[in-house]
Amino acid sequence: DVQLQAFGGGLVQTGGSLRLSCTTSGAIFEENAVGWFRQAPGKEREAVACISADDSPDYARSVKGRFTVSSDKAENTVYLQMDSLKVDDTAVYYCASLNDEGECSAFDWDNQEEYDYWGQGTQVTVSS
Repeated sequence: DVQLQAFGGGLVQTGGSLRLSCTTSGAIFEENAVGWFRQAPGKEREAVACISADDSPDYARSVKGRFTVSSDKAENTVYLQMDSLKVDDTAVYYCASLNDEGECSAFDWDNQEEYDYWGQGTQVTVSS
């Protein structure tokens, strides 16, 4: 059974940076896309970014230019570098992956229903 673990959240001031990590015990990231989602209190979960198996990224409009997704396949880890953080970025962040799909552009990467595996979430709080 595939298990993902997201960590690296914390408290940061507006304009600051955090880097989230998503790890897995297997090599699922070598062949499958990985998505990042977030859920703020009282709001629905929303897509943030996706990285394809070939490391090509896709971003939600709200984070494009501020967030960067990358991977280290040797470490079975995907990262979400978050810069120029805003109060509106406050949320629990989740990573997710899926079977048999390596390209974010080949499926609705911003639809959480597409994903088969989820990490437990890590809290990011941005203070003003």
